[in-house]
Amino acid sequence: MKLLLTAFDPFGGDSINPALEAVKLVHDQVGGVEVVKLEVPTVFRKSIDTVAAAIEKEKPDAVLCIGQAGGRYDLTPERVAINIDDARIQDNEGNQPIDLPIFEDGAPAYFTTLPIKAMVQNIRNAGIPASVSNTAGTFVCNHLMYGVLYTLAKHYPGVRGGFMHVPFVPSQVVNRPSPAPCLSMQDIARGIEAAIEAIETHQTDLNTAEGRTH
Repeated sequence: MKLLLTAFDPFGGDSINPALEAVKLVHDQVGGVEVVKLEVPTVFRKSIDTVAAAIEKEKPDAVLCIGQAGGRYDLTPERVAINIDDARIQDNEGNQPIDLPIFEDGAPAYFTTLPIKAMVQNIRNAGIPASVSNTAGTFVCNHLMYGVLYTLAKHYPGVRGGFMHVPFVPSQVVNRPSPAPCLSMQDIARGIEAAIEAIETHQTDLNTAEGRTH
């Protein structure tokens, strides 16, 4: 099995992006999975084009995109991406789309095709906090998740895809007001590997309760 693992470059004034640095620590072989890594620009449209080109070149069996979600306490596989860009801040090239569809001919939303509940369970089994997230935001993370699922649905229906957010690392929260949750880079990398193991071993997801009341 081949998995394309992507991560964004730093954005929003941070000098590092834990998603990217943790992905660099992930082994190139996780179980029976060959991991192909890709750095993605935190830029609307260009991020989708970058990953779409890599999918065409590498022909992976699955795509897992990783992004930073500062303020979250755990690793959070995303359930759904919505067809809207509504950027609170500019991306790394100064773009700030507001209330615009990502693809005019796209569905209102695409659900992940990865086994997110199995991923959460496997990450927890590795001793790392994890939970299912029901919002990927409306910045470049949601934009890329939507774009990848759109691309797979249109052109590669047999390929599974999805997105997972990771927290800050300690160096990013030193000067941030508390509470400022974080995890070590090593724990984030181990969590990503646990998620990859679950993707390999689960073609269908677990039927477990991971919903939220709000």
